[in-house]
Amino acid sequence: MADQETITNLSELGEFALIDKLVKNVKIYNDSTLKAVGDDAAVIDHKDEQTLVSVDILCEGVHFDMTYCPLKHLGYKAAVVNFSDIYAMNGTPTQIVVGLGISSKYSVEAIEEIYRGIRLACDRYHVDLVGGDTTASKSGLFISITVIGKAKKEDIVYRDGAKPNDLLCVSGNLGAAYTGLLILEREKAAFMADPNMQPEFAGYDYILERQLKPEARRDIVEKLKEIKVKPTSMIDISDGLASEVLHLCKESKVGCMVYEDRIPMNQKTIQTAKDFNIVPSIAALNGGEDYELLFTVAQNDYEKVKDLDDVRIIGYMTADEGQANLITPDNHQIPIEAQGFKHF
Repeated sequence: MADQETITNLSELGEFALIDKLVKNVKIYNDSTLKAVGDDAAVIDHKDEQTLVSVDILCEGVHFDMTYCPLKHLGYKAAVVNFSDIYAMNGTPTQIVVGLGISSKYSVEAIEEIYRGIRLACDRYHVDLVGGDTTASKSGLFISITVIGKAKKEDIVYRDGAKPNDLLCVSGNLGAAYTGLLILEREKAAFMADPNMQPEFAGYDYILERQLKPEARRDIVEKLKEIKVKPTSMIDISDGLASEVLHLCKESKVGCMVYEDRIPMNQKTIQTAKDFNIVPSIAALNGGEDYELLFTVAQNDYEKVKDLDDVRIIGYMTADEGQANLITPDNHQIPIEAQGFKHF
């Protein structure tokens, strides 16, 4: 965040001057962006490809806590979680529109820092910032980002395509973002009790980054295309593995079996969960905010995906509609229930 000496109140600029300040020097990466910032609406032309649209809203006090969330990281995360939704459709994000609700406690420099994070995400993923809006808020900060993407009609993957005997796969590892949040909340509580204390973050870099600055799995979508595998269904893991498994089962009208000992977890995640007296697999099932990809593939693609880097087969789909079970290492079956974040 900027030095206190350079703090500028929002009222000193006004809405339009603020927008001009935030979007100056925005770089355009996609030929489909015909008109970006500067008119009443952006103009986008995806020609012979389908257009994908998604929106995500982050609310202060619900989705983020300014006690420990750096503004640049917040902007980056707000953009990336939207990109993840497009990758989960087997598409490519191309443009975003940003809406901000800003309370008077935020300075111009603070909002600029959020936009630096958004622009960093756009630069890294080659997505164009093409418009947005700002408004006053009486209760904190709200960030709403609409993402537009593209995909060929035949490439789009929905949640409803899984079939019995399809293999259930997941990218990366799970539970890290949740355990990172546990550390942040622990240190916040300690700070509230003693503002002079120094936070104990040493050794937790990986799980803290997974919480504060996640990445979308563009690489997995690209790898699957390289080996000519199209998932039969796919979703990104925002609310926890259990919740997303149940979404796939519901939309595809199938059941599934998930092997507990096949759920990929980082060693630091496992140890941190244990330190908080939490069963590690519970953190993976219900933690959320990992933004990994959960997808199914046909049995015929087993040889192609079994050794795919950073992808693990964790189970399979069944004909038992709506019946999702976790198979423990001692071969017990436990019904999977979504116990993670609930929006309402």
